[in-house]
Amino acid sequence: MKKLLLLLLLFLGLISTTSADIVETNTLKLKTLNACESCNLQGANLKGANLKEANLNGANLSGADLNGANLRRANLKEANLNGANLSGADLNGANLSGADLNGANLNGADLWEANLKGANLSEAYLRKAMLAGANFSKADLRGADLSEAIFGIANFSKADLRGAVIINARLGGTARGANLSGADLSGANLSYSNLMKVNFSKANLSGTNLSGADLSGANLSEATLCNTTTPWGIDNSGC
Repeated sequence: MKKLLLLLLLFLGLISTTSADIVETNTLKLKTLNACESCNLQGANLKGANLKEANLNGANLSGADLNGANLRRANLKEANLNGANLSGADLNGANLSGADLNGANLNGADLWEANLKGANLSEAYLRKAMLAGANFSKADLRGADLSEAIFGIANFSKADLRGAVIINARLGGTARGANLSGADLSGANLSYSNLMKVNFSKANLSGTNLSGADLSGANLSEATLCNTTTPWGIDNSGC
């Protein structure tokens, strides 16, 4: 009843609002309408919330707690998720194109077939995340931690993964033209992947499995090859 009265008073303009009031009001609006386009939800507590197919296009969710939230097929296009906690969240089929996920926690998140085209994932945490079928084309993944993630047939075409940590990950599908310069790919499984024109310069490929991969036009200059399984056999040239 108190919250309903607050909403009524806000609507009538009878009381002034603070940033915290606006966030709380927008949180209530989102939970009621399953939509809050371009609204302020900075730092909102949405832990475990059911936001399936919610419209959050352009919303400010920086620092929000979305741990374990159901965001399946949600519209988060160009949303601000800087530093948000999305660990264990269900983002299956979600639209995150152009979203800002800088420093966001996506550990263990399900991003199956999610659209992250052009998204900013620099310094993001994606350990053990499910990335199969996701679109990361032209995404910024510089310094991101993708250790033990399952890439499946994810698309990393022209993505920037400079300095990314991809230890013990399973990567398949296409990474055509991606920038992986300086990335730590030690122990990663990239077998039978399309890695045409990928930039691996100065990358750590120790123990990486590249068997059957298409490396046409790939740049391996100054890459560390030690116990690396390549299409031409075990390469220890960098040990």
